[in-house]
Amino acid sequence: MAFTGKYELESQENYVEFLEAIGLLSAKTDHKVVTEVAQDGNNFTWMQTIPNWTWSNKFTVGQECELATMTGSKFRAPVTMEGGKISIQFPQYHFTAEISNGKLVMTCVTPGEKGVTFKRINKRI
Repeated sequence: MAFTGKYELESQENYVEFLEAIGLLSAKTDHKVVTEVAQDGNNFTWMQTIPNWTWSNKFTVGQECELATMTGSKFRAPVTMEGGKISIQFPQYHFTAEISNGKLVMTCVTPGEKGVTFKRINKRI
């Protein structure tokens, strides 16, 4: 499947500004995030890892799913895919992910007039 694989952070834009916008500046790390994605049709397991911390969500595209934020808070949201791009509305930002030129590109956008767009490009490892 297109998303299945293990990826390592290659570059990112507006990381500190994003963490500040969602109130998680204290969670800033210089570790390279490793993202593992397992896709079986519309079913996904999405896991991000740095030393001493792992964040994981399981979801099905086209359904409302129970998900967890980076801090472990649970919420429910529909997961959609359009044009090969996964889309999820988290409580504090809108998340999209796609494969572009063999890389996993994740974008998080905070709402409002002064919204922050955080972009992470991950290379397959």
